[in-house]
Amino acid sequence: MLTDTKIRIDALTLILAALKYSSPDAKRYDEARDRHADAIRECENLLVEANAPAAPVTHDFVDGNGPVPAHRHSNGYGWVADTATVEATAYVGKDAQVYGRAHVSGNALVFGNALVFGNALVFGTAQVYGNTQVFGTAWVCGSAQVSGNAQVFGTAQVYGNAQVSGTAWVCGSAQVSGNAQVSGDAWVYGNAQVYGDAWVSGDAGVFGTAQVFGNARVYGTAQVYGDAKVSDSTWVSGDARVCE
Repeated sequence: MLTDTKIRIDALTLILAALKYSSPDAKRYDEARDRHADAIRECENLLVEANAPAAPVTHDFVDGNGPVPAHRHSNGYGWVADTATVEATAYVGKDAQVYGRAHVSGNALVFGNALVFGNALVFGTAQVYGNTQVFGTAWVCGSAQVSGNAQVFGTAQVYGNAQVSGTAWVCGSAQVSGNAQVSGDAWVYGNAQVYGDAWVSGDAGVFGTAQVFGNARVYGTAQVYGDAKVSDSTWVSGDARVCE
């Protein structure tokens, strides 16, 4: 549009200049100038409008800060606050949002209604999707997946091929890694670690400095805490309490 308008102005200006210098008839020139004056003025106004600074784009991330400067990410068209960083190689789906000072990089995928905010990091080939939230200074990286309504926050880390799903929470300074799975309404928090091929599910809780690893299973309303370690192929279920 801008280029076409400029071409039109230049063409009309050249016509008037040619008439002025090729014809001794001043009246003919004046008539031509008057005849095209409105067209030239219209084009000039369009140029002024086209060159005017664009109004800033804002979006309300519903975090209490109101509308803030933001943009649609080129890969996926999701909303990204100007204060956040999302690399071109990362994907942010149209209904996902990244804001605060969060950073999404590598070939990470954030989609569905997922939210990544605060100072959270999502990188590698990690996937964050569904209605999940990753925030605080949490990390989700490697080939990890966070899905469903799960939340990862605090300084927690989910990495490797780990999966966090359902309405599970991984928080505090907890770590979930390897091929571990945390699902259902389970909580892993404090300085707890779940790794290897371990599963924590149901309403189970793993906290303190506890470790669940190997092929261990913790489920039901069981709790593993303190300095306890559950490993190998051990199953802890029901209302069991394991502490040390």
